[in-house]
Amino acid sequence: MSYWQQKIYPALPVPLQHAAVSAYGWKWMKRRFGGIYEAEYIKFRNRETFTADQWESYQTCELRKILLHAWDTVLYYQQTLKNSGISRNRLEKFELSDLRLLPMLSKETLRKEGTKSLLSFKPEAHGSFFSSSGSTGTPTQICYSHAFHQRLSAAYEARVRNWGGVNRFTPRAMVGGRRVLSEGVAKAPFGRYNYFEKQLYLSAYHISRNTAQEYLKQIVHYKSEYMVGYAMSHFFLARFIDELNLEAPPMKSMLTSSEKLTPDMRGLFNKVYGCKTFDGWSGVENCGLISETENEELLVSPDVGILEVIKSDGEPAQPGEIGELVCTGLLNFDQPLIRYKIGDQVRLRKDQTTRCGRSMPVIEEIIGRVEDVVIGKDGRELVRFHGIFINLTTVQQAQVVQESLNDFVVNVVPSGKLSESDKLSMASRMKSQLGEINIEFKVFSNLPLGPGGKFKSVVSKIQRISATK
Repeated sequence: MSYWQQKIYPALPVPLQHAAVSAYGWKWMKRRFGGIYEAEYIKFRNRETFTADQWESYQTCELRKILLHAWDTVLYYQQTLKNSGISRNRLEKFELSDLRLLPMLSKETLRKEGTKSLLSFKPEAHGSFFSSSGSTGTPTQICYSHAFHQRLSAAYEARVRNWGGVNRFTPRAMVGGRRVLSEGVAKAPFGRYNYFEKQLYLSAYHISRNTAQEYLKQIVHYKSEYMVGYAMSHFFLARFIDELNLEAPPMKSMLTSSEKLTPDMRGLFNKVYGCKTFDGWSGVENCGLISETENEELLVSPDVGILEVIKSDGEPAQPGEIGELVCTGLLNFDQPLIRYKIGDQVRLRKDQTTRCGRSMPVIEEIIGRVEDVVIGKDGRELVRFHGIFINLTTVQQAQVVQESLNDFVVNVVPSGKLSESDKLSMASRMKSQLGEINIEFKVFSNLPLGPGGKFKSVVSKIQRISATK
């Protein structure tokens, strides 16, 4: 954290903090939307009409380009490709089906080598590092050149905002991980305004029953027309607005990311804001993009990255099956990520024919992080474990922490007093999936957010056993 962020910004009065956020927003806007942005945006829009054959040809060409660049300029890949018996001549003729011949890149290797041997020694201009939140326990440093940022921003505009019925000029309210309020401040206003992008940046750290009305006042004051950001934070805010019978202005759309989006969340957002929700997935590495269309389909953008879906046995997942995402980014030449195990799981849809007519891979469900699954005594990995909290009348917010294969802690923020029947229901649901286990319930007035302001409903402290070992 810079001296400005630590010392100067927190000492400013609120009006000057708005001005500081706007100044930062202007600089950020120039970085993302200058240079090659407009040309790249047009290309992303035009490629949406590609046929399956055109996509295969495009990806093959781009894959060869990134592989040859990695061979020529990135020490890590020079070593690993040679060790795998891959020659430069072979890379010139590489096919998509050959990807499986390449070694995978782990998150731990990216953490260790991301600022060293994984960097190209022929970088694009104006590169700088951005950190992941570390919510997986393995924070990483990702290098963004201005050109990479502009290519990425063009993809986001075309495939996320536009599919959600908005654009970068539409006023928005965002909840994210930046601490826009001074440390320890717990009084209104709970957001800061970026004038140049018409962006109200709301704090993810202060949402409560007592503050919801103040959040809503700012949303109304700044005439926000769509919501964007962390799914759980937006859900908490919308739920308080609903419970307090407050009236929110209608929104054009809700664009969520970072956390699991459930049907209940979609329903609540529609009830409170009168709009559709558009889910998405990317991550700070931005080596792949999944976004939701106007027809409520989750599509992979093949021009952002090549996404393999790999089962625990190492085989490619088939339509209808769950697998872990292994990503090869096509946009970042300063720090190429080739066959990167990003740590998220998806389920492929059985029917890969889209309703919108776009020839892009269809995802049935973004399941979540591999690191945030519950491990059974028999080695089973149980996803969507937060389902044990459904339809409990006295549970406002909850979190399962797996301490060992036998020991679990359930942290609960109750609505009033936690009932014995709800405790019995949670225990029964857990034991029905895991067998006889030890469960301890702890009651809190609020649950802390993790790194980057993200809430994790399931936390496992035990090591996942790899099927390849």
